[in-house]
Amino acid sequence: MGKITSRPGTMLYPVPTVMVSCSDGEKDNIITIGWSGIVNSEPPMTYVSVRKERFSHHLIGAKKEFVINLVNEDLVKAADYCGVRSGKDVDKWTEMNLHREKASIVDVPMIAESPVSLECVVRDVKELGSHDMFLAEIVSVHVDEKYVGENGAFEFERMKLTAYNHGKYYGLRKEPLGFFGYSVMKPKTAKRKRKEAAGKRRQEYLKAAKARNGNRVGSGRRQKSK
Repeated sequence: MGKITSRPGTMLYPVPTVMVSCSDGEKDNIITIGWSGIVNSEPPMTYVSVRKERFSHHLIGAKKEFVINLVNEDLVKAADYCGVRSGKDVDKWTEMNLHREKASIVDVPMIAESPVSLECVVRDVKELGSHDMFLAEIVSVHVDEKYVGENGAFEFERMKLTAYNHGKYYGLRKEPLGFFGYSVMKPKTAKRKRKEAAGKRRQEYLKAAKARNGNRVGSGRRQKSK
């Protein structure tokens, strides 16, 4: 069987689900964006594409700053609401019980409930047709401390992040199929990586079990009643 040819369209899926907070200095808003991504490493650059008629287009254009807030499963309903309601008509922060958090560089609030927030400064604007692309430099990154491991590594696998795929939201909680460079890794290194991953999963299981059982889980032996 072969592929069916279709007309040109936006069929690059899945895409990240992000909530973009923005402000013109007087009013701030949240807009949910599907067209976003990374375009450069040094300096770290990203973009968001917004239709001219959207209320947030003016806000981003006024300050030339915005914050990309990643969406986990707990924020999906809020993300959907912020994508279909206009900031001209409703206060999305109040309606979705979201809280503002002060950013470190830009004069735009972050969403406190988001696991990761990226402060962005617009460096260029490209008019593309239906959308304007705001090309921006990521000037600061904030990660919720509960997702930072003991060694300082960011534990994205615990954030329950989401993606948008052809009109629907999906969770990303399954085990990874691989990791960067695994296709060319030496067997000895791959074995060590698998062992480390298994050990980490066991520690996470024990930690969760202790929380469920009032910190009474130990080596697996039953504790005698006193």
